[in-house]
Amino acid sequence: MAATKPPVGRVLLLSKLEETLVVRGMRYELSANRYPGAVHPQGYRYLKEFRLDPFPVFTYEVADVEIEKRVFLVDGENTVVLEYEVRGDTGGCVLEVRPLIAFRDYHATTHANSALDPRVTITAGRASIAPYPGLPTLYFSHDAVSVESTGAWYYGFEFDRERERGLDYQEDLFNPCVLTFDLGLRTGSTIIASTEPREASGAPALRRAEIERRAELGRAASSDDPLVRSLVSAAGQFIVRRGELRSVIAGYHWFSDWGRDTMIALPGLTLATDRPDIAKNILLAFARTIDQGMLPNRFPDAGEVPEYNTVDATLWFFVALDALVRYTGDLQFVKEHLYEKLVSIIDWHERGTRYGIHADSDGLLACGERLTWMDAKAGDWVVTPRSGKPVEVQALWYNALRTLEAFSGKFDDIVTSARCLELALDMVRPNFVRLFWNDTAGCLYDVVDGDEHDASIRPNQIFAVSLPYTMLPEDKERQVVNRVERDLLTPYGLRTLATTDPRYRGCYEGDQRSRDAAYHQGTVWPWLLGPFFTAYIKVNGPDSRDRIAQWLTPFREHLHTAGLGQISEIFDGDPPHHPRGCIAQAWSVAEILRAAL
Repeated sequence: MAATKPPVGRVLLLSKLEETLVVRGMRYELSANRYPGAVHPQGYRYLKEFRLDPFPVFTYEVADVEIEKRVFLVDGENTVVLEYEVRGDTGGCVLEVRPLIAFRDYHATTHANSALDPRVTITAGRASIAPYPGLPTLYFSHDAVSVESTGAWYYGFEFDRERERGLDYQEDLFNPCVLTFDLGLRTGSTIIASTEPREASGAPALRRAEIERRAELGRAASSDDPLVRSLVSAAGQFIVRRGELRSVIAGYHWFSDWGRDTMIALPGLTLATDRPDIAKNILLAFARTIDQGMLPNRFPDAGEVPEYNTVDATLWFFVALDALVRYTGDLQFVKEHLYEKLVSIIDWHERGTRYGIHADSDGLLACGERLTWMDAKAGDWVVTPRSGKPVEVQALWYNALRTLEAFSGKFDDIVTSARCLELALDMVRPNFVRLFWNDTAGCLYDVVDGDEHDASIRPNQIFAVSLPYTMLPEDKERQVVNRVERDLLTPYGLRTLATTDPRYRGCYEGDQRSRDAAYHQGTVWPWLLGPFFTAYIKVNGPDSRDRIAQWLTPFREHLHTAGLGQISEIFDGDPPHHPRGCIAQAWSVAEILRAAL
């Protein structure tokens, strides 16, 4: 899966390999594919073992021969390395490998077409194909004894997850060539598939470098806890290049780098893993894109103008920057590179910027619909519009004002310090408590819009307790935490809506509309455990950390059940809370890691 315009423009080049082991004239197909009404071939019957060591390793047993396949990616490249090692009586053994290519956008599927150029360029130790203009050349570096052009389409692959999601679930793949390895001559065989020409002989060095890179990440974990060490390794997989700077992929396989997700995930991905230089790099990358006092919500795949359609991403920027200073004490970085931008952000929000975002006469921050993290939309139906004054936006707005006030005080900017303090303490805090406290439910309203008060029990109120600067008195903070624990807490995160609400959806499944209807109407989000745990410890004291450790236990098993070594984007609201969505989500990993440390 190559990033043709890093970190976006992701294109599936090489989909899979069809592998055939020939043992003394008998052919054994090691692959397994789902076709209409059939699984063919059934190579899983020969699969003896699968393990992560530290890469995916498949061991097949055929007759009296055992063949092991290792697969790993090269960090910072569009390169995958496959190494085969055979054991046993290898006399007369041959391995045939048929690459199947797709060359399509990662949201699409490929179907047989006449536009594909089937020509394969074959040179010593390398075969390459460039099937479509404008897409990269795919190089296969190898130590095979022969390469033969084939030019065959494989028709009708079926994908269960796409079928479940109401998407196009059938695909055709093209086989450009077959590589033949004589296992009687050498017990090890290598293929390096890449957008750059490589040498197969370089595979051992690439493997050692990747093992050392992962070991270095493990040392940075400074913990013997397997959960922590796994999550530290997982964290690095989201950090990518954007030009000469860095960014964060929100989730695999479907998301690009998003402003909100990046700022929420940054402390866990970079600061908790002792990578403050990367944190600074990411902050600088996003600071460059600030426009009219706003951080972009998303960088489109095709390189269009960034989308500034979020009210909270910019406010999370303050949280991330505050975390950087708390971890490193580097105020000079803020003063030299970001302070003027922070002042400008507050100015824009006070007087008004895009989508009706502005400080109202009561000092609270108002906005239009579908600008918070609960932004699901199905056709023309906005599932959770949340226009007006969402509760977490007020918590973030107050936190931003107090963060800038703290910075300005240290930088002797008396005017800015006094202005932020006055707005925060004299207007935002008293009006927030007055307007948002729901005395009947003993918690906070989710949205206040004029005279309308949304009493939905949602997790957004937890940020009014968990952020560095908060507005509620202690007794009300405790009530919020107790309400969230009672109505929203599950083994894998917080539900987005209480089960007693008639709009509650307990399963995230079906077509796009069905899934969007459940996305923020009961679906569980693991990343919300980070702020919940912070709030829980705040109101219950440091001795409650033992309870947090117990709540983290389910994730030790989850690391082995969905995206291996990763934490999923979401889970069903109803037991048994099946993992759903992206198999690897940046803020899920970041916030669970932050909580585990």
